[in-house]
This record gives sequence, structure tokens and C-alpha cells, in this order.
Amino acid sequence: MASQASPEKFRKCQCETSHPQSILYQILNKEQDETTWHPQDYHPCYSISSAGCPCEGNRKVVLRTPEVTCMRASEVLLKTITFIRNLPSFYHLPQEDQALLVQQCWAPLFVLGLAQEWVDFELKELSVPSLLKKILLNQSLTDTDNVENSSLGASLADVQKMRNFLENFWNSDICAKEYAYLKGIILFNPELPGLRFRHYVQTLQQEAQRTLLEFSSMMYNRNRGRFAWILGLLTSLKAINAETIAELFFRPILGEVNLNDLLLETLYFKQDLL
Repeated sequence: MASQASPEKFRKCQCETSHPQSILYQILNKEQDETTWHPQDYHPCYSISSAGCPCEGNRKVVLRTPEVTCMRASEVLLKTITFIRNLPSFYHLPQEDQALLVQQCWAPLFVLGLAQEWVDFELKELSVPSLLKKILLNQSLTDTDNVENSSLGASLADVQKMRNFLENFWNSDICAKEYAYLKGIILFNPELPGLRFRHYVQTLQQEAQRTLLEFSSMMYNRNRGRFAWILGLLTSLKAINAETIAELFFRPILGEVNLNDLLLETLYFKQDLL
């Protein structure tokens, strides 16, 4: 008598299960298998099943309401640039260091801004026609390759990392002053290669960290645990891809515009207008 299959088996991603080595399977295995969708395991907005699965990185998503979310994201990005422009210490750096800090730090600053402004968003997944469907419909395989190689959409796995960070911050009751100190810690990153005034940048980051520690100690009865915990949350920002942010929030309105160039132009263009 065949042994009864455990429930966990049916919760695994399709790529983790065994397949009969049929001719059809060998044909289909030339491309990435499509993930089987189980309604009980899937949230329509942002859920990912089977973390670490090869299928996960191939799933692409776009905003469900880009006309609304992209507008809010643009406002957050503008506030991020305004925050930088209002820091006198930032302009004590040579322009080369200013440009490097903005280009390398705008993405985590932006995500922190999303958290502060409570910008939530829904996603919808892009469907890619399978190879089998193309064969059955007698469609060109070249067209399939073009669809699969398209850069449209952001990686669902990368977007989920960002959503996890946002949810952690939304559950942390972080106040406006704490956000400001955290932004300073992120912006003045002395670990970036190529900085000319690395020591000065490090001094600014240490000053932001010390001010955050003093504020947390005063507000939370000298409990340093919250300070260390918040800094620990910031480490997860390193896993968030700037290209994913640009693809998800800004490509629908900017197209192929280089976001780094646009940020620098905005930073130095008529500061009295912001």
C-alpha cells in the first residue's frame, strides 16, 4: 500500500517536487517552471511562498494602481531630496562626495521615507506565456524569448524584502525625530568607496548615532535596547535593490530616465523652489 503523502509535500513549490522524466517534461524543463498557485497560500498583494525557491526570483510584479502610488512615491522622493538640501553639513563636503552619497544612499532613504509617510501599495503579478502554450498555439519562440527577457516589472522577492522592512517600521512606533536621525545615519555612510572626505562623513554619522542614542535614552528611560534594535532594522535596507525601487515606483512615470542624474539635477536646481 502506498504511504500517505504528508501535507507539507503539497505546500512545496512546484520546482521542489519530482517529475516523471517524460519527453514533455524535458521540453518544459528548458525554461523555468511556473509556480503553482494555491489560493490558501497566496495573498493577492505581496505574498511569497517557498522562500529561496528558484521560481521566486522569476516572478515579476507591477503596481496595481500606479497612477496613485507613483504620485505618492514622487512626493516621498522630493521630501528625501529636500531633507538632504536642508543639511548644512552636507554642503561642507566636496561636490564629488555629495554626488556619491546621493547616488548610493537615495534608495534606503526613500524606503525610510515610505515608512515615515505610511505609503502602502498593492501589487499585481505579470504573467509570462509558457513555452508549452507557445508550442500549442504555434506562436514564435522568438516572441516568447522577447517576453521572458523583458525588464518590465520588479522582482517579487525583492519587493517582499521592502515590504517586510516597512511592516517592521510601522509596528515600531518611530517618531519624526527618530526618522530624521536615522536618515542622517544612512546618508553619511563612510563605507562607500571613493569618498574623499571619509573621516568627515564618519564624524557626521557618529554624531547622528549619538544624538539618536541620547534621544532614545531620554524617551525610553535610558533603555538602550530600542536604539540597538532600530539600528538592527536598518541593516535590512542593504538587501533592498535600488533598481527594484526605480522599476516599481518610477519607471511607470519616467520611463528609461536615469534616476541618479535626475536626483542630482533636482538637488542642485534652484533650491529656493523646494
